[in-house]
Amino acid sequence: MPIHIVNGVERLVLDAIARTKPLEVDPARSQLFELFVATEKAGMISDDSNVGVFDGFDEEGSVTDLSADSLCRLLARRWGLDMAAREAQAQQTRLPADQLERMRVLWSMMRLWMEWSYAWRRWHEFHPR
Repeated sequence: MPIHIVNGVERLVLDAIARTKPLEVDPARSQLFELFVATEKAGMISDDSNVGVFDGFDEEGSVTDLSADSLCRLLARRWGLDMAAREAQAQQTRLPADQLERMRVLWSMMRLWMEWSYAWRRWHEFHPR
């Protein structure tokens, strides 16, 4: 797995949180899009509709799919958000504010990545040669 892509996305997400600036605004949006293009060029974005909940998630180093869902699950696992969400649900409590903020920015990243994936897949329908 091109770990530099995952690390780059993680850096942008954490930077957006630290600066309290949305990912949807440049320069973060442009930088995230460049990582998306590199991921697409490497053939690592599967169609999100074909990705199972735990496909390819045995070991972080063996992940070959960086679709929006997969990338978010990978970062959530890396940060312990998956376990924190389960614990909060089991104890019927709220997530701590810092984890909730990370989750919120991950959702923003996921939405952008999904929109770009959709547009990328359909490009040829609207731009015939």
